[in-house]
Amino acid sequence: MHPLALRCSFALLAALPAHLIAAEPRALPLSSPAGLTLHHAQAEAVSFHGRAALRLTAPPASAAATKGKAKKGGGTGEVTRLDHLAIVDQIEFSQGTIEVDIAGEPAPGTTGGARGFVGVAFRVQPDRRTYDCFYLRPTNGRADDQERRNHTAQYISQPDHPWFTLREKTPSRYEAYVDVEPAKWIRVKIVVEGDKARLFVNGAEQPTLIVNDVKSGPNARGGVALWFEGSTVAHYSNLKITPQ
Repeated sequence: MHPLALRCSFALLAALPAHLIAAEPRALPLSSPAGLTLHHAQAEAVSFHGRAALRLTAPPASAAATKGKAKKGGGTGEVTRLDHLAIVDQIEFSQGTIEVDIAGEPAPGTTGGARGFVGVAFRVQPDRRTYDCFYLRPTNGRADDQERRNHTAQYISQPDHPWFTLREKTPSRYEAYVDVEPAKWIRVKIVVEGDKARLFVNGAEQPTLIVNDVKSGPNARGGVALWFEGSTVAHYSNLKITPQ
C-alpha cells in the first residue's frame, strides 16, 4: 500500500468510535487481583488445587448483611441484592467469548440456601448493578434431590430478571443440570452473539444452557466481571476474554 494511503487508513481508524474498533483478546492468569476492580469483594492470591489462583469472598460487613437478609428471606442466600464483583479493568464487551476456571463452595458457617454460587457477569454497566450473568450452584450438581440438580446452572439479568422471577414466570427455561462439585475446578466458556448466549462447562461440545433472549438485548455493551454470591468462597484462574 502507498505510504499516503496507509496513513489515511490509520487516520480513519483513529477517528472511529472505540466500540467500532475490534478489541484485542485479554488474558489474565488471576494469580493476583491485578487488572481487577473489586466491588463488595475482597481478594487474596492463593494456591488452590495445585495452581495459582484468586480467592474472592465478601468483606465482613457484606457477609453479615447477606446472612441477615438470607434469614429474613426464608433461608435462601440468593434473595439478597448485594452484587459481589471483580470487574476486569478497561474492557468493553458486547459479544464474543469468555473463558475461565472457577470453583465455588459455601463459606464456613453458612447454612440454609448456601450453594457456593460462582460465575461470570457480562455487559456490566457503570452502576455495577445492571448486567447479564451465568453462574453455577456447585453443591446442587450431585444432590440427591432431582429438583435441586435441575437448578445447577443459571442465567440471570439484573436487576429486572433475577433467578426467582425467571423461575416463577418461565420454569426451567433459564436453568439446567450439569455435573459439577463444590471446591473443584470447573472450566466454563460463555459465548455471546447479539441476544443469544450459551454456557459450556468442562470442555463439552454441547452447551449446558442456551439463552435465546438475552435480556440486555442484541446491542448492549459493558464490562466483564467475576461474580459470586456473598455466602460463597470463590476461586478463579485463567481468564480469557475474546470480544468480537
